[in-house]
Amino acid sequence: MADFGGTDLEAFRKEVREWVEANFPASLKGKPNPMAREERGAPPTPEQEAWRKAVGEKGWGTPTWPKEYGGGGLSGAQARIVQGEFARAGAYNPIGGMGVMMFGPTLLEYGTEAQKQEHIPPICRGELQWCQGFSEPGAGSDLAALQTKAEDKGDHFIINGSKIWTSGGQYADWMFCLVRTDNTKKHEGISFVMFPMDQPGVEVRPIVLINGMAPFAETFFTDARAEKKDLLGPLNGGWTIAKRLLQHERSGISGMGGGGGMMGPSLADLAKKYVGVDEKGRIDDQDLRNRIIRNMMDTKVFQQTAFRVMAESKGNSGPSAATSIMKNAGTWLAQDRHELTLEIMGHQGLGWEGETFQKDELEIVRAWLYGKAFTIFGGSQEVQSNIVSKRILGLPDLTQSK
Repeated sequence: MADFGGTDLEAFRKEVREWVEANFPASLKGKPNPMAREERGAPPTPEQEAWRKAVGEKGWGTPTWPKEYGGGGLSGAQARIVQGEFARAGAYNPIGGMGVMMFGPTLLEYGTEAQKQEHIPPICRGELQWCQGFSEPGAGSDLAALQTKAEDKGDHFIINGSKIWTSGGQYADWMFCLVRTDNTKKHEGISFVMFPMDQPGVEVRPIVLINGMAPFAETFFTDARAEKKDLLGPLNGGWTIAKRLLQHERSGISGMGGGGGMMGPSLADLAKKYVGVDEKGRIDDQDLRNRIIRNMMDTKVFQQTAFRVMAESKGNSGPSAATSIMKNAGTWLAQDRHELTLEIMGHQGLGWEGETFQKDELEIVRAWLYGKAFTIFGGSQEVQSNIVSKRILGLPDLTQSK
């Protein structure tokens, strides 16, 4: 590929369009990204696998990541062109998951050169899946109260304890995990380690949610092993890294809420199907029309703001506390969309099973139920509001002033 250097974007757009037309399987057009689904137990189809490999080889699944580690090495403008041409073709980005959304950016910032060379290329190619070991039964909102212990054994750590709400733990190849390495300090006694899930000391038990899916799991460690070379950052310095990673996570979740690969069918199209149209071809309910238009406008505004926030995070400062604003806003927007969708579908939006409901109708109901979790995972709505209050608005911490 020619090096456009960000100066000839139209020529770059033409080349991307030709490449997508030549490589994207037509059978996948308009299909959702399997990496964005709640369950990923089914093996990929040959077409899905071919698309993943093609995008991974180009580095366009992680377009702005450094080329020397398998990323695309593109500018922000070029990355937006790739995204736009994927959307134009009805294609999804097949490279995703926690490795892309939160761990990879954190590793690029804090990892050693050896760690980057080992772990970043498989993420860029979509070859390995990562999961997060943060929350514990007694350490949720107060994450620094975690008790999973890592004992120093010279060239490795032995890990004992448990984690909960491990997203995709049953499918993951590796985990990035917060562990306690010093019992005498709270925040300063936490370290950040990485280790493979496929070892005798790791047990994963899926958790079935209200929508019938099991996107999360409990994870138990009994003398699990993490190599010293897979300690990210300094010993007992994991809390700083965890805070930065959570900013990346909230940024990623806010992007989903604003309508990434999880949006589903158009609200307008659904309304025309289930509600009908008037003599002018408009949705046959003026109040509903207005609310759909408002949601569409809010979504567009949110997406543009999210792009700006992500572009700003590429600077030296990295993600900021603004990701907490975006996480809450994206959550509310997505939940509003789910509620509108069910209202539009009427009684067909109340199904759980049975021949009177189509498969996509049942999936929409389950997506609505799953959307309730958006206000909790990645830091609850209340936690994000506290961050906005203290770090952005500069308001006093009333809990400490009493």
